[in-house]
Amino acid sequence: MTPEPTSDHAQPPLGEVGRITGVFLDPKKAFADIAARPSWILPVALLIVIALTFVYTYSTRVGWERYIRQTMENNPRVQNLPADQRETQIQAGAKFAPILGYAGAVVGTVLIILIVGGVMVLMCKMVGASVTFKQMFAISAWARLPGFLGGILAIVVMYTKDPEAFDLKNPLPFFNLGVVLEPPPPGSGKFLYTFATSIDIFTIWSILLLAVGISVAARKVPFSKAVMLVGIPWIVWVLVASGFAGMFG
Repeated sequence: MTPEPTSDHAQPPLGEVGRITGVFLDPKKAFADIAARPSWILPVALLIVIALTFVYTYSTRVGWERYIRQTMENNPRVQNLPADQRETQIQAGAKFAPILGYAGAVVGTVLIILIVGGVMVLMCKMVGASVTFKQMFAISAWARLPGFLGGILAIVVMYTKDPEAFDLKNPLPFFNLGVVLEPPPPGSGKFLYTFATSIDIFTIWSILLLAVGISVAARKVPFSKAVMLVGIPWIVWVLVASGFAGMFG
């Protein structure tokens, strides 16, 4: 009698399409396959494509001048400049913003996944769990796929909403807690607003997927502990980012 396979390595590979559907419908099975055979090209490519599409849509549908103007008008150092110098800086910023946006869509996407993967490897080592960086990089890439859906929704909102009312910093307000603070409060209220907008459905979804990936790749780490390993550095980051927004935003 042939024994049943007991290892994830004995399972037939899902394939890239199977992994995509699995991440959304059966994440435990999908991440077991990803941990056993780490690959990251497809999710990274999808995330870069949607990020580039978002930047292109924003550049053509909304435009960068309004965003740059609002940002600079809230900067005390720019407010003190003569009107002609202020306008020159606004026009220069609007010119270079799309270039930075396209570069950020490519480099920023990869960099975020690298950072998350590295931080998660360190967090796992702190609790005595063994996960390779190759595994964690792949898991981090696939766990960000909810952001692909969020990008599609944001583009749809851009085309259905008045361009003047579209908020680049919070393109999907009804998917995060920032909706209860609309419009954004001035001054010190920006800390709370930034913190609230960070708690959105797609981020929480990615955190949970990342925790599933860690729990199947590092068998010593149960899902509940994996959620803590992901959640602690995320909360620290959100607090730091919210603090900067409160002071300088």
